[in-house]
Amino acid sequence: MTSQIINRWYLVHKWTSLICTMFLLLLCVTGLPLIFYHEIDHLIGNTVEAPELPGVTARANLDMIVDAARSRRPNEVVQFLASDADDPHVWWVSFGETATAEDVSTSSMFDARTGDFLHDYPIDQGVMPILWRLHVDMFAGLPGSLFLGAMGLVFLVTIISGIVLYAPFMRKLPFGSVRWERSLRTQWLDLHNLLGIATVMWALVVGGTGAINTLATPIFQQWQSTELAEMIAANQGQLSGATQGSVAQVVQAVQEMEPDWELSFLVFPGNQFAGPQHYTAFIRGKTPLTSKLLKPMLIHVQTGQVVDSRDLPWYVTVLLLSQPLHFGDYGGLPLKLIWALLDIFTIIVLGSGLYLWMRKSSGSIEDQVLVGMEVEKSFVHSTSSQKSSL
Repeated sequence: MTSQIINRWYLVHKWTSLICTMFLLLLCVTGLPLIFYHEIDHLIGNTVEAPELPGVTARANLDMIVDAARSRRPNEVVQFLASDADDPHVWWVSFGETATAEDVSTSSMFDARTGDFLHDYPIDQGVMPILWRLHVDMFAGLPGSLFLGAMGLVFLVTIISGIVLYAPFMRKLPFGSVRWERSLRTQWLDLHNLLGIATVMWALVVGGTGAINTLATPIFQQWQSTELAEMIAANQGQLSGATQGSVAQVVQAVQEMEPDWELSFLVFPGNQFAGPQHYTAFIRGKTPLTSKLLKPMLIHVQTGQVVDSRDLPWYVTVLLLSQPLHFGDYGGLPLKLIWALLDIFTIIVLGSGLYLWMRKSSGSIEDQVLVGMEVEKSFVHSTSSQKSSL
């Protein structure tokens, strides 16, 4: 690799870094507590554990739970019934101001064994929803989300250019070397290179999945307007009315049809993910991998019978797999701790890169000359090594 090519890659690395670094720092800082969103919710009391009931194996009737939820909020409409992936003894009933409302107004937690009300989740309250919105769209909606996705793609270019530059810049040093005896800028340069190459695979995974996740809204809108619309249209007009039948019968029909899957959440009629005459059940697998996947099933609102079931298209499946991978939500707390450590390392890489650029811009002439000599030596050494190998 000639010095001219290396210099071009250096310019790519420099300018892509400058474009995305501040936004990536925002994402890394806000993403760190979001890795532990569930644990923090428990710590601050946003969610509670279902009580211990030794020997109790019976399950409460789901219709009783839904009716109890409705009686607590008579002015709102039930939109979702969801099982808790982390606690099999819990059902969540979510409400909207209307059946067609896009946002959930309240989520109530019920004991799946006794049917007792346990807790109301505080929607959009506290610091965690603020961090979530900053991380997802910077409070700018879909344009903000797509902008962050573009920054994620720029970040991937930064990572690739950094990989290309690592070998010629560090050719004369053993792997992992930090020249503590040199200037402060050189120390930070070595740390930047070391932590950057150590976290490169993680950064590629998180950066790539993050860019995919920013497309969640258009991806689900595409699925709604095509396959879901086809499912609803093909089964429309088969009912005499819109009276909702038994929720318990709906869930039983789903479980009988797909015994190796379990209900993730049930969408009630009128919601954007269900037609006016149907429930839509989203079921998930029972393994660590398939538990992140969903399969939709369309169900008669009156009879409780499954009328259609289709696998999600590939682009939705990619999104569903990328979301938990982005936050390390595949291997429980140990993987989350690893994700958090790598996130901290990435913050240091981004911060040190910004520091190195600022020092180069405002540093002393002597410091800049010394750095320039080191870079030139690296270029010459790389070119000489290439020639000798030919």
